[in-house]
Amino acid sequence: MSEASPITVLLVDDQPLLRMGFRLILEGEEDLRIVGEASDGAEAVERVRDLSPDVVLMDVRMPVLDGIEATRAITAAGSPARIIILTTFDVDEYAFAGLQAGASAFLLKDVAPSELIHAVRVVASGDAVVAPRVTQRLLETYVRGAATPAPAAPAPDPLLADLTPRETEMLEAMAEGLSNAEIAHRHFLSEATVKTHVRRILTKLHLRDRVQAVVYAYETGLVVPSNPDY
Repeated sequence: MSEASPITVLLVDDQPLLRMGFRLILEGEEDLRIVGEASDGAEAVERVRDLSPDVVLMDVRMPVLDGIEATRAITAAGSPARIIILTTFDVDEYAFAGLQAGASAFLLKDVAPSELIHAVRVVASGDAVVAPRVTQRLLETYVRGAATPAPAAPAPDPLLADLTPRETEMLEAMAEGLSNAEIAHRHFLSEATVKTHVRRILTKLHLRDRVQAVVYAYETGLVVPSNPDY
């Protein structure tokens, strides 16, 4: 993004000190601009509607309306805002529920300033997943947990039939947590070609971004959790 078009960010947390800390970190970057704050999920939904931020940093445990329900309401309203869930633990049921609700990524609250800045930029681009292997571990844990009482495989989504064999390979590789560069290396493709495949996959499956494609791959049974040690 250019200086003329900064990435706009909304901070959502019920703790003023945390909001202040995130603001101080992000406002030091020329390409990032804080457009507002909210102290609960209901206020966050209103602020997103009024301010149209590019990225929302969303706490999960808040009064009035929690971050999961706020995320669900924002995405259901058709907002293009990318939501980053803020959580305390890397394998957290709240983070998983946030991804299911439409969040694009999650971060630990004690994230290093440089990682926070990078995450906001990455999510705003819509082009990658923050900490893909951590996201994969989260999905492995909770998809397996959800599947335990009901071992029957989910019915295949008819939309999967619209994917070409190559696109299906790309989706499976994304669900492994591979970056575009790693997918390109594995399949002897250029990164530009991989990006084209990813865009087509998102369009065909009506998904918001790459992390939603990973969630989709697990929830439809295209990818089955396989590592019991996670």
